[in-house]
Amino acid sequence: MENKEKGSKEKQILAAAEQEFLTMGYDGARTTSIARRAGVTHAMLHYYFRTKEQLFERIVDEKFSAMSHSMFAIMGDPSLPVLERIIGGVESHFDFVAENPLLPRFVINEIVARPEHCDILHKRIAHVVGALYRELQLEIDRAAENGEMERVDVRMLFISIMSMNIFTFLAYPFMEPLMGELMADREQFLKKRKAENVETILRRIKKQKDVV
Repeated sequence: MENKEKGSKEKQILAAAEQEFLTMGYDGARTTSIARRAGVTHAMLHYYFRTKEQLFERIVDEKFSAMSHSMFAIMGDPSLPVLERIIGGVESHFDFVAENPLLPRFVINEIVARPEHCDILHKRIAHVVGALYRELQLEIDRAAENGEMERVDVRMLFISIMSMNIFTFLAYPFMEPLMGELMADREQFLKKRKAENVETILRRIKKQKDVV
């Protein structure tokens, strides 16, 4: 089998597996269904990926790699001022979740239903996050000492960013009928919500002027 054809089949299987996992959960996902979605035989699926667990780990790898190359790449860019890095991180993470709206619910469900999968998630991201925390905290501390921004624990900052961005998409199906015209146009609402999340983070970290 030529490499081009092999790569194409693998992409088809991965795309089908992603949809199966995100909609059905790990326990509900079936390799027979993934093969059917991908338009390949069950035997061919097993030729590329021997087990469902192997497919799951590959999907996790690709998703966390994509997030690392967006949010973390910007926040870890030493050529940018620290405030720009934080703003860019908020926006990139929001965009990533917008492109993968089923992912947060899937991750939460897996953590609850299969705690052992936490180890897989941690291994994929821990080394990247750890280094970023340390470097960004130093930058924030220096900026705070120079009076450029408020001092903040970068871990708390990450929790705030992820909480606001992720909740937008977790709550969207429930909140949409209750919010009327605010959420009638999904694209416009998400644009406004992203700007609001950025502004909320900026209000937390920007140096407040002394009240006269």
